[in-house]
Amino acid sequence: MANVTLRKKVITNNKFSLFLDYFPPIINPKTGKPSRREFLKLQIYAKPKDDFEKIHNKRTLELADLVRAKRLTQIRDKEFGFKENVNLDVDFIEFYKNIVDDYENKGSKSNYFSWKSSLDYFKVFAGNELQIKLLSTNHIKNFRAFLLDTKNLRTKKGKLSINTASCYYKNFISVLKKANKENLITNSLLSDAVFIKEEETYREYLSEEELKTLWKTEIKLEIVKDMAIFSALTGLRFIDIKKLLWENVHSDKHQGDYIKLKEKKTGNLYNHPLSNNAFSILKKQKNKEGYVFGDIEYSSIIKPLSEWIESSGIYKKITFHNFRHTFATLQLANGTDIYTVSKLLGHKNVSTTQVYAKVMDKTKLEAVNRINLNLDGLS
Repeated sequence: MANVTLRKKVITNNKFSLFLDYFPPIINPKTGKPSRREFLKLQIYAKPKDDFEKIHNKRTLELADLVRAKRLTQIRDKEFGFKENVNLDVDFIEFYKNIVDDYENKGSKSNYFSWKSSLDYFKVFAGNELQIKLLSTNHIKNFRAFLLDTKNLRTKKGKLSINTASCYYKNFISVLKKANKENLITNSLLSDAVFIKEEETYREYLSEEELKTLWKTEIKLEIVKDMAIFSALTGLRFIDIKKLLWENVHSDKHQGDYIKLKEKKTGNLYNHPLSNNAFSILKKQKNKEGYVFGDIEYSSIIKPLSEWIESSGIYKKITFHNFRHTFATLQLANGTDIYTVSKLLGHKNVSTTQVYAKVMDKTKLEAVNRINLNLDGLS
């Protein structure tokens, strides 16, 4: 059960400043962040010297206690769903921004930029200020329509892709869910939300021959080649490879060569086995302590990676993440069951891995080759 306690803080001039202590914390309407304190701008004398000061203290404390009782009633009414009894002056844009800032502080740049963009589009749609009490189902429906129809803010050309619009709308709904969890909005707003269905995208991959070609092709930044091929041999993301420490590389007679990885959400450590090729790439590195591949940023690899792919004569649209796709696709192509591939990729659900099975559907390949006619002139 929520509670509000009247407390005092020592200030200058032999006085106390009165404030309310909330448990659990409430959302500060100015910052949109959780806070336990609300200063009342009321002061009392620490040691009243005369009747005037004593009367002042008594009346001020009575006033402060009335405010405390009112706030407690508001909070407890809000717990039981009486939204109309609560003054919701929280700025939704500020609330949204604080959630975005949390992603930046967590260190995930890709997530941060996605969330920041979703906020930028919402600000174009709704303006720079919007009191949370003014949010309506029209905002929910119309922002969805806006994302599906608006121009790309970065390029100023063409519309947002369906999948980008879907991602931004999901972020927006997540913000609403957090607001609902803080009892700032009711479930009725969320009930009208209809997610934007993503389009299925083709995940480009490289063949074994193309990987061999790339390995033989010179590159301006050798470390980029090592990291990319290591990704194709392990299925690891760039961030996992970038943060790989020598202290997490192990070998023993039972498990062979492997690395210890930490799951992002749970923090649990697990062993990720390494092939002979993958382990050889690690041994190839010059430094033998700290980060295996050095402390390199993603922005530093984009240009050398692109030039490397182009000079190899491979005409596919390949980013670093496609090397992870390559690992998954080639594993399935070579007979590894989808459950094992899912575990190696760190997917929570096999359904996430299913997209690679669609790319490399061996049953389709076998099916089309069942019709094999002996036609003159054709080999």
